Amino acid sequence: MAHEVTLITGDGTGPELAQAARKCIDATGVDIRWDVQEAGVEVMERLGTPLPDSVIESIRRTRCALKAPITTPVGTGFRSINVFLRQELGLFACVRPCKYYPGVRTFFSNTKVDLVIVRENTEDLYAGVEFPAGQPETSQLIEFINSLPSDRKIKTDGSQTGISIKPISVSGSERIVRFAFDYARRHGRRKVTAVHKANIMKHTDGLFLETARRVAADYPDIEFEDRIVDNMCMQLVQKPELYDVLVLPNLYGDIVSDLGAGLIGGLGIAPGANIGPDGAVFEATHGSAPKYKGLNKVNPTALVLSGVLMLDYLGETEAARRLEQAVADVIAEGKYVTYDLKPNRDDPTAVGTQEMADAICRRVHELS
Repeated sequence: MAHEVTLITGDGTGPELAQAARKCIDATGVDIRWDVQEAGVEVMERLGTPLPDSVIESIRRTRCALKAPITTPVGTGFRSINVFLRQELGLFACVRPCKYYPGVRTFFSNTKVDLVIVRENTEDLYAGVEFPAGQPETSQLIEFINSLPSDRKIKTDGSQTGISIKPISVSGSERIVRFAFDYARRHGRRKVTAVHKANIMKHTDGLFLETARRVAADYPDIEFEDRIVDNMCMQLVQKPELYDVLVLPNLYGDIVSDLGAGLIGGLGIAPGANIGPDGAVFEATHGSAPKYKGLNKVNPTALVLSGVLMLDYLGETEAARRLEQAVADVIAEGKYVTYDLKPNRDDPTAVGTQEMADAICRRVHELS
């Protein structure tokens, strides 16, 4: 069966990574009809926008995209292309697996890490409902809050106080928690842990936790527990093997997913997916590294593993398994890997982006 997929080539090192990931995915034999779209700073210079309408139109049509890294431009109307895509396309669930692959350099002695972070993408402090210090509406908001019959007051005035609103809803919480349980069930995972700060933020994080507990009752085959977010960070560093699927509100999910990437060796190994009811965008979680542009130097693993997530999403589970195994085997062998995957980053035997991708392709064919 053929699959239409939008390939967003990005900027900086994005085009090189897109080329590498595309050849690795094609090596599996899955029939992908790529619709190549450009976005990023170079497009901004030509068209006045880093994200042309044609990109959104393509994703709406294909309902699936693989996106190489894109630089977030400053002062161009929206906070980042990633945030814009999530909001515009309704991609409410961010999925970031954190799995250690033998051969990856890591500062942690405990390498029993194989967990999946499911982050709510649309609510919480990242909703962007903010009021800057020194603006009349901020002073008006503070006056309104202080006029309410409550002992909770803002004790500084609007001239020196910025405010950010933290919306968390029953519907948004139920949707992301149910997604996490469905993901766990579909992928043979044993446990879901809801992460929160409900002991302090009782009416936002408390609502998230209450909703999670209610949803968990519908999945008696999956173990459920909850953890306070600061304790969760310590637990992940000390004993990550105890955890499986974590579900979190937006801000905590962002922070904890980077912690998880640190446990497995860094963002160069960390894939990501943003999934909604009408489509999905798969992306490496690292940036565009423009200083390495054109040098054929950066590690393609994160975007290739994002391709693994994409294949699984498309129902090509056997191809996804082979591609992930090929990546794991190449990293474990340690011969055809980029400089950051060598024991010594100055190792002259390190290969480039495309050479590592070629090694992965060869291994995919051997596993066929």
